[in-house]
Formats: sequence, structure tokens, C-alpha cells
Amino acid sequence: MIRALSRFRALPVIDCDVLVVGSGAGGSAAALELAAAGREVTVLEEGPRVETAELAAASPAENMRRLYRQGGLTPIFGTPTIAYGEGRCVGGTTVINGGLFWEPSEALLDRWAQASGVDGYRAPDLGPRLKVIAHRLGVIAQQPGDGNRDSVLLSQGADRLGWRWTHSQRAVRACAHRNRCATGCVTGAKQSMAVSYLPEAESMGARVVPGVRALRIAHNGREARAVLTRDGAGRWASYRPRTLVLAAGPLGTPALMQRSGIHADRAGRGLALHVNLRTVALFDETVNADRGTIFTTQVQHFTDRGMLVMPSNVTPGGLAAALAGHGPDAVQRYVDRIGQAGVYTTQVRLESLARIMRVPPGGTVLRHRMGSRDHAALRTAFRDTARLLFAAGAKELVPPAGFSGPLQNEADAERFCARVQPCDWELVSVHGMASCRMGLPKRGGVCDAYGRPRGFRNLYVCDASVLPGVTGISPQGTIMAFAHEIAARMPA
Repeated sequence: MIRALSRFRALPVIDCDVLVVGSGAGGSAAALELAAAGREVTVLEEGPRVETAELAAASPAENMRRLYRQGGLTPIFGTPTIAYGEGRCVGGTTVINGGLFWEPSEALLDRWAQASGVDGYRAPDLGPRLKVIAHRLGVIAQQPGDGNRDSVLLSQGADRLGWRWTHSQRAVRACAHRNRCATGCVTGAKQSMAVSYLPEAESMGARVVPGVRALRIAHNGREARAVLTRDGAGRWASYRPRTLVLAAGPLGTPALMQRSGIHADRAGRGLALHVNLRTVALFDETVNADRGTIFTTQVQHFTDRGMLVMPSNVTPGGLAAALAGHGPDAVQRYVDRIGQAGVYTTQVRLESLARIMRVPPGGTVLRHRMGSRDHAALRTAFRDTARLLFAAGAKELVPPAGFSGPLQNEADAERFCARVQPCDWELVSVHGMASCRMGLPKRGGVCDAYGRPRGFRNLYVCDASVLPGVTGISPQGTIMAFAHEIAARMPA
């Protein structure tokens, strides 16, 4: 890769102290930590910078096209194909997620340390950082507001079954319950990186540059020397940092490393995923789930096997998307009854891993090979979800498989689970992790205990890629804690 330096030298050169590629949870945490330490920080973001007023002035569909990579759909090919969603804007996926902030358990961090062979990221190490992050973001236990009847019903169903549930922990300040979480908060209440960490970093001198994509890293196998970039107008440039931080996300970071010949045989070969089943429920009573925040209740009774159940944003378009595998008459029937409908997400932790492969000139292809144990886990997860929703008072369920009609009771759900095949599931994922995981090489690690791809001195990974495994919970808090810890260990 050192041979490419001559081509980089022919471009406009921008010298900088710290260059952070990506502005999501990990990149913003690293940028703020380093700016607070007195480093001169430049943050590159491939997507646009969109202010809160612009989000409020646009429709959810317009914001989805603008804020999401590929308009909201990146396919992970396999049986079945999984739709993957991630942000592509200043603030990254934190702009379009639910603002959930869960602390990783002590047991999880201990398992990661034992499995990876890397210590220093256990509860005593990360606990103080998590408390500081939660305070900075104003994390609260979200209570129901105007709407969120779908959350109340879910908690009542859990109570009837004796299942454990909790109010969602969210990074929000004065939530107005506008039901726009997944397409950009229109009030600025959700504390995405775009309205929290990045402005604070900028107040300390950091510079955020939107609309610039990092294409390749020139290096000599020990140091990153330059980063080739191109902006939205097609202008090329070469950034020359003293310290380079990769935070382009669980897909973007390994793809950039592959294109640059940095551990190309290992980076992106083990992408861990949560997948979501979306179940539509009809109730006799008025629910008005199109009001309120994204959700206020999460059922955590089965976290030991990586399963969570929660409501989801409901809009006419979102309801239609959840029913995409069904015919137009069925879709119209439920859209006409949207006031009595809820959409519920069941998150399942996959055991199998996906793979990211670069394709010229700068694209990626994702593939997974879900095994029989994953399919069995999906059937069990849906069976439990159906039981929970019927206990909550649902009169009819539409499962996430186009071949099935409505389910009226648990016996129908059992027959569905007996019939459903791997290719039938309609799955979505918004959580990818561990694609450049921290760990010893013999245990599948790409990065060392300092977050550095092995062999490098000035190159660090500070996003979901570096996590040693799958969290089983919304990963934002874990990502940010790891990024703060890695950045704090960097030499001045």
C-alpha cells in the first residue's frame, strides 16, 4: 500500500492532528474525548448535516431518503435476505435510532474479556464512563406520554404472564412524543450526536466536515500515512493525520480496511447481528399508536437468550412496510384500522455471523448463512411474542411472513411456527457489531486492547466494529463507552 503514496501526493493535501472518519456514536465519542484532551480534531462524515428545523419541515419519507444509507435498505443476502438500516448523516445512526441507552451487564463484559483474551473493558473500567455519558445525554426512564397505549398494553400483557419488563432508558430531554424518532427527531429532544456530542466537541475546536467520503488509506503496514477522500462535488483530496480514527460503522470501517489492504483477510469476516421480527397486532380498543414516542416499554424476560420485545413507531407508511409481504387488500384493511393497530418488534440475537465483501470501485456486498439454530430461535421468539400479544389483548396478529393469513389465537400461532420455513421470514436489522473485533489473533481478533488494527501505531477503530461480540441490547451505550476508553488511552 506504500506504493500508493505517490498517487496521493498529487492531490490537494490537508494536514491534521486527529482525523475521525465517521460521526456516529463511536466517532463522536472519540472526537469529544480527544478535543477535551486538547487535540485538534477533524471529523469527516459521508452524509449531509441536517438541522432540526430541516427535519421538521420535511416528511418522514423525505427524511428517510436523506438520512439513511441507500434510502433505508441495504440487503444482507442469504436465506432469507435481511434488510439492514443505518444512518448516513452527521450524527450517524444516532439521528434515526430510538435513542435507547442500555448499560452492558457485568456478566456480558466478563464473557467478552474471557472470550477475546483482552482485559480492561469490564464493568469497573467502563462503569464510570457510562455514568458520565448517561448524564451528558440526559438519559431517563421514558414514561408514556400522549399516546403510547401500545406500550401500556404490552406491559399489561407481560404482567399477566409474570414476565419481566422495564421502561425504556432513552437519551432525551423534554420528549414531545411526536412519533418521528426513526426519521429524525423534529424537536431536538432526542440527544443524537448531532445535537449533543458534536456541538460540544466543536465548542472545543473540533471541525466537522460533512459530505466527504473516505475511500482508501495509504499506509506502510505500521502507520496510516494518508486518507484519500472525495466530496459530493467530485473533488478529491488527501488528508494526512498524525492519528487516524476509523468510526465509519460496522459495515463502513471493515470495507475501508479491506479496500486499503489492512487485515483484508479478517476485517468484515465476522459481522454479528441482531435481527427484528415485526408483528402487526389488532385490538378491539383504540390504541392510536401513531402518537407518542417510539416506545416506553421493553419486555426483557428472555434476555438470557438474546430476545427483547417492544413496540415500534406506527405511521401509515411504516404499517404498510411491516405488511409488505401481503397483498394490497390486506395492507389497506390494516391501514384503514390504524387506530386499533400496533406494530411490535421482537429483537433476536443471531448465533451465525455475516460477511462483508468489497466490490470495485467502492461498494460492498453483505452475505449471511443463518443456521438451523437461528431459525429455531426465530420460531421460539415469535411463539413467545404471540403469547405475549394475545395476553395484552390482541384479537388478531399478522406474523412477519407473507404466506400466512391473520392469526386469531395461540393455536394459530403454533400452526404458523410449524409451517414457517427459513426463506419465509421477513427480517430487518439495525444493529451490526464485531466486524473488526477486539481480541487476540488466535481468538479471531482484528484489533488489540487499544483498538488498533494489529501492527499499527496510529490507527484506531472506535465504533461498533471493535466490540468483541454481540450485545443483545441496543448497543449505543456500549459503543460510546468503548470509544471513550480507547480514545483516552491514545498518546498525546
